[in-house]
Amino acid sequence: MNLLEQFRYVHTFIFDVDGVLTDSSLLILESGKLLRRMNTRDGFAMKQALRAGLRISIITGGNSAGVIDRLRALGIRDIYAGVEDKVEAYEELLHTYDLHESGICYMGDDLPDYEVMQRVGVPACPADAAPEIKAISSYISPWRGGEGCVRDVIEKVLKLRGQWVPHLIPPYLPQPPADKKEEGE
Repeated sequence: MNLLEQFRYVHTFIFDVDGVLTDSSLLILESGKLLRRMNTRDGFAMKQALRAGLRISIITGGNSAGVIDRLRALGIRDIYAGVEDKVEAYEELLHTYDLHESGICYMGDDLPDYEVMQRVGVPACPADAAPEIKAISSYISPWRGGEGCVRDVIEKVLKLRGQWVPHLIPPYLPQPPADKKEEGE
């Protein structure tokens, strides 16, 4: 099966945070708090995927309240934070939702993601992932972590399903004006 066909059958996305949803950088404040930067276009795409009925889960070793709040605000409910064993969290997701591994796209960037990525149907990574992760990825996004790689994979799946914008333009976005009849018609 070619890569586009694999993307067509994705029903679940699982994303790591640091290095995928962020650029791997940490800004350390004098207070000791850590700040991360996330891409709003990735967030938009995740909301579109959820609206289209796809499942999105997060499995991360980090445990930032701010990151968790941001992900929950996007509508993501399955967030495994502070995880030391990503395989254990992954197996819990499989069991909870009776998921088929062939329809899962997992995007990771570093060695803690390696074992789970070997099990899913579409292992993917950002352009700046560790060499070991690139070696096992079916798809390497041209976008770096925190710079649109998440939107890249979601957009591919939704386009293949005919569910990418403008089909899912949310009601809060301005709608294009309706065609007006010319006078005298």
